[in-house]
Amino acid sequence: MKLYKISLALLLGLGTMTSCSDKLELTNPNEQTSGTFGYTANDLEESVIACYNHIRMEGTYARVGYNIDVMRGDEAWNSSQVWYMPFDDLNEPITDEIGQWSWRDWYYTINVCNFVLSRTNEENLSEQMNRIKGQALFIRGLAYYNLAGYYQNPALITDYSQYSTLDGLYASNKAEGDEDTFAQYDRVLDQVESDFAEAMALLPSRDEGGEWAKGRATCGAAAGYLARTYMQRHKYSEALNVLKSIIAGNYGHYELMKNYGDNFREGSAYENNAESLFEIQFLDYGSQGTDDEWTPVNTSANATQGHAIESNYGPGDCGGWADISASPWLYNLFKQERTTEGKLDPRLYWTIGTFENDWEGFEYGNVAYTQQLKANEYLVTNNNYGGLPIAKNTNLRTGLYEKVVTGLHCGINLRLMRYSDVLLRAAECENEVNGPTQQAIDWINQVRARANLAGLKLADFNTKDKLFEQIANVERPKEFGCEFGRGFDLIRWGFFYSADRLQQLKEHGAFNFWTKGNYEAGNYTYTPKDAVDYASCSKSSYDTYVAGHEFLPIFQGTLNDNPNLTGNSANNNSDNSSYFAKKGWTVHPVVK
Repeated sequence: MKLYKISLALLLGLGTMTSCSDKLELTNPNEQTSGTFGYTANDLEESVIACYNHIRMEGTYARVGYNIDVMRGDEAWNSSQVWYMPFDDLNEPITDEIGQWSWRDWYYTINVCNFVLSRTNEENLSEQMNRIKGQALFIRGLAYYNLAGYYQNPALITDYSQYSTLDGLYASNKAEGDEDTFAQYDRVLDQVESDFAEAMALLPSRDEGGEWAKGRATCGAAAGYLARTYMQRHKYSEALNVLKSIIAGNYGHYELMKNYGDNFREGSAYENNAESLFEIQFLDYGSQGTDDEWTPVNTSANATQGHAIESNYGPGDCGGWADISASPWLYNLFKQERTTEGKLDPRLYWTIGTFENDWEGFEYGNVAYTQQLKANEYLVTNNNYGGLPIAKNTNLRTGLYEKVVTGLHCGINLRLMRYSDVLLRAAECENEVNGPTQQAIDWINQVRARANLAGLKLADFNTKDKLFEQIANVERPKEFGCEFGRGFDLIRWGFFYSADRLQQLKEHGAFNFWTKGNYEAGNYTYTPKDAVDYASCSKSSYDTYVAGHEFLPIFQGTLNDNPNLTGNSANNNSDNSSYFAKKGWTVHPVVK
């Protein structure tokens, strides 16, 4: 025992002597750096979760990044006259910082993706590492798809090591010899195509992935977005091949849900369903925290992890911010055609929150949250300006709670790509490549059959222009009304570069102010549901369109901070029709 005590004392003494000259180095697990983190698959799994987290921020899909494109389309208008007005009017100034939020948040996303990819650049990776790499490629492709679609010529950064120098941090968006801003647009979309194509090869299908695949990017999601990117550049043959492969089940099994409304409800029974190729995951109502995370640096352990789309759409009387309303054109488009049973198109119920006799006994009935609507009673989005409330991606029709819980609280997953989009895009590509065919009609009729509408007949569409008009201005608006993506479509179709198409947009975007006060006083001669005559309307969103502003300008503060950046067509108010002409693309003429 005495020997043991002496030995222990000696060891302690030596340890004390050593500590006088050497320092014990410990790594704080809560202060990881890129030099110490990301060298194991478990580390990178956490980084992939961070990639997904960034696509549910305010500038990506949790609010502004989603709604700006809705406003850019002709299916909705800004009924609050603040906040989204310059986006709705397509004259966003270069000094409005809100227009920079999507730029900011997508580059946060790209930064994390590039970090993951810098750790997965070896060949012969394990299955787990291939899945990690495939997800990072898909999300980076998604980021640049959005950046190009919004800002036209964003800087392209794909190498994480570039961040170690100021040259990489302050990347350029113009190469020597570039004649116009579309040179960079093409470079960025080249990269997007490459990212999606590689992700297709690395990721499993939803069938192979099983539980793992729920809520994650799969090869089907990558294929769907690759087809979208091809179509954005009028590569219709390439897109058609990919879409046919999706329909054939080569990237997993997809089918239309029997109930259209199942695409816009929350809960495991509805979300990540058989129709969904990719959707943004949000926690269900009642399972979230209390702190809104509006920006990538505004983080909280008690985050809400919902979205604010509902807050923007929600009527003021129901507690919403009353920012965005459905266009009268979209409402009346639905009213023009009845089902084979003589009823209204059920998609109207889930798209626009109006009282209709047909909704008695249908789904949740004539309800706005838990408020029962009455005949000849008009629920308007904004009491001062009127507007038809948007029901889609809100709980207006589900009866889940009595009023909007404002902020980032809505738990309905945003389905960014559905199988119905695959079918309608396949029909569009078939029409572009081969003209109107029975195959194109059959794909359209699959979507119409779900709504119980009579099938189209090929004999009624004897020209490519006629079938295009049906797809662009009847089938797609009714299926995807007030969802993200319409603004992207208008750009790829060239509707801003043709006088008759721009006139059509003005007519679609026309609305009349209709106040609740005038209604209560009995002082009105028309209702919010009435079709609007453009010649005598209160306003049309497209009257103030400035050439080049189909894209958002790059924020002047960002240009000031980075001398290597140049502005785009919106910064310069330049007409982009020459790009269409140079590519040999044509705009389909309006067919009544």
